[in-house]
Amino acid sequence: MYKQKLILGVAPVKRSFLSMEEAKRQKDKFMAVIRDIKPDAVEIVDVDDQCESGIMWDTAKVPGVVEKFRSAGVDALFIPFCDFGEEQVAAQIAAAFKLPTLVWGARDERPNSDESRGRDTQCGMFAATKVLRRHGVKYSYIYNCETESGDFRNGYENFLRVAMVLKTLKNLRVAKIGERPVPFMSVMTNEANLINRFGVTTIPVSPYAVAERAKKLIADNDPAFAAYYDDLTARMDSSAMTEENVKKAAATKIAIQGIMEENNCSVGAFECWSAFPAVLGVCPCVVLGEMADAGYPLACETDVNGAITLAILRACNLYEEPGFLADLTIRHPQNDNAELLWHCGPFPYSLKAESSKARLVDGQERFELKQGHLTVCRFDDIDGKYYLFAGEGDTTTGPETNGTYVWFEVDDWKRWEEKLMFGPYIHHLGGAYGNYLPVLREVARYLEIEFDNAHEQGVHSL
Repeated sequence: MYKQKLILGVAPVKRSFLSMEEAKRQKDKFMAVIRDIKPDAVEIVDVDDQCESGIMWDTAKVPGVVEKFRSAGVDALFIPFCDFGEEQVAAQIAAAFKLPTLVWGARDERPNSDESRGRDTQCGMFAATKVLRRHGVKYSYIYNCETESGDFRNGYENFLRVAMVLKTLKNLRVAKIGERPVPFMSVMTNEANLINRFGVTTIPVSPYAVAERAKKLIADNDPAFAAYYDDLTARMDSSAMTEENVKKAAATKIAIQGIMEENNCSVGAFECWSAFPAVLGVCPCVVLGEMADAGYPLACETDVNGAITLAILRACNLYEEPGFLADLTIRHPQNDNAELLWHCGPFPYSLKAESSKARLVDGQERFELKQGHLTVCRFDDIDGKYYLFAGEGDTTTGPETNGTYVWFEVDDWKRWEEKLMFGPYIHHLGGAYGNYLPVLREVARYLEIEFDNAHEQGVHSL
């Protein structure tokens, strides 16, 4: 299973003349909380060996902290304020990396009095963020709130997801397996712009090369292929297909995964229905869902922007569960705010509803997805400008259909449809289970692209 881990540098700061005892009390509280949040997905690099009590205030200590973070290869920074903090220290550390940076400080319990000085945490954060901006640092922040609050936990976790998306997109390599189908002008994109703007590179892969490798796997009865074939046919009813064609589909999955790993590609855009029947004799749509479950999602119809959308969603949930790329097809016959998310058979098996029986027909899966809360999004472009559409809703019930599908209910489908029509978006939309709208909004801000919130009113409909 392909996954990434986020490396987070944490540098707490305090004001030089304020109480170290109180600062350490604050630090111990929030460090205990963050070490308990997504420990399998995040590696925390602290500064305990660089300064007193692991809290920064002395500018002379900055080079050592910067060197430690650089050696650890941090992907993002968290600068928690234990009190008013030290803005020059925070800015020097953050400016040395220009990575996504999170700012937060615990809410003060009381104001200053003649008898004792408080922490003035919020006050220091206002000052420090101005200095971060002067240094060109892009930062996120969590509202000034208590360490033990849900606001802090949610804000911290959302930042981890944002940072993971940005890490994923940096130097992302997309396997482009075949050219787009001739009728699909909608999936065209400027690959040179993707490199220049985001560092995303497309790697051409010949469907013929995939087919030849798949045929060799079958001929050699390769152990990895044989084991996977047994697993696939145990999970899905393949009685509607010949054994030969099921083996071709299974071998194609093993072949593509090998080629992607060799080319350091973690997502792909795949032309299945117009290329592979000619070179292999079967349309292996099942490969897309199976690759998503292996951590290497593929978009249909050589939709490169769709592949990038899947990479974004996979990082939003910290690689814990795959997403899927669906066609927006028809409105629900009875529910005006529901839409059919469908494709001919490429969704991840792990997202299947327990009650839905999985079948293979003509190389394509057939089953319904599970019920739950979905975030959907689409990364796309036109005229050199990039956009990120996103919204949330709940799955619902509806008429049974073929392929892989789920019915999706939103707050106001007419508003959604209008935004998608004027886009610039297409009929492909990525979906993932969970609440990721705030994450995607923040990602768009860091990437400096247009964020299109499905829940905000449009102005174009007649």
